[in-house]
Amino acid sequence: PIECLTHTVRHEGVLGLYKGMASPLVGIAFVNAVLFSSYGWFKALLADPLRPDAPLSIPQIAVAGSGAGIINSFVAGPIELFKIRLQAQYSSTAVPNSAAAGTAKPVYSGPVAVARALVKDHGWIRGCFHGTWATIVREIPAYAGFYGGFEYAKRALRPTNSDPSAAMPVSRLMLAGSFGGIMYWTCSYPLDVAKSRIQRLSPDETSQSVWKALRTVHAEAGMRGLFAGYVTSVVRTIPAGAATFTVYELTMRAIG
Repeated sequence: PIECLTHTVRHEGVLGLYKGMASPLVGIAFVNAVLFSSYGWFKALLADPLRPDAPLSIPQIAVAGSGAGIINSFVAGPIELFKIRLQAQYSSTAVPNSAAAGTAKPVYSGPVAVARALVKDHGWIRGCFHGTWATIVREIPAYAGFYGGFEYAKRALRPTNSDPSAAMPVSRLMLAGSFGGIMYWTCSYPLDVAKSRIQRLSPDETSQSVWKALRTVHAEAGMRGLFAGYVTSVVRTIPAGAATFTVYELTMRAIG
């Protein structure tokens, strides 16, 4: 991570560290709205009709999270596609079939430029939703771990014999949220590596299955390749997961 940081700053300046941020920043509120709304819907679907207020089991929570992840894929997939192609455009393989690929001059000026180019070359579906199946494959275990991990940690951190409906301190919510974030990456990291590899390729490339991408990465770099950057992602997700779940829980308390 340190080598990557210094290389980026040296060649692209400090602003290079924030390349591709516009796409996730614009979409993050919508993504979380879709994600948590879907999660609530799946939880209601899995609830016991005779005891609708009874807490779900951890496996049920994980299933609800997976369902939310599938729905979220259709929102997160295009956003991540734009981000990946923005961040990787200096690579010679980042923008296939482009005369500008591999040069120092950026091919895209921002996420809108990426979207326009993809739609022009491949149409809306093949262009903007390139890699969506790979995103779905990642999101199923990722959000099972995300929500299941959070709920498991929240219950484990609650004092024995305490009222399950009692509000938890913010500090414990943050710990549980951090654990949920860690479980997100632990359950899905190699699949995320495969998804990113697929989304860097042109939609015209053939045989872009997740399994083939995993085998290719393993052949090139072994297991280390499948987990390259895992520690960095976990360090990043600790505050992110803490903030996400804490804000969600406090918001749900506020609206009753």
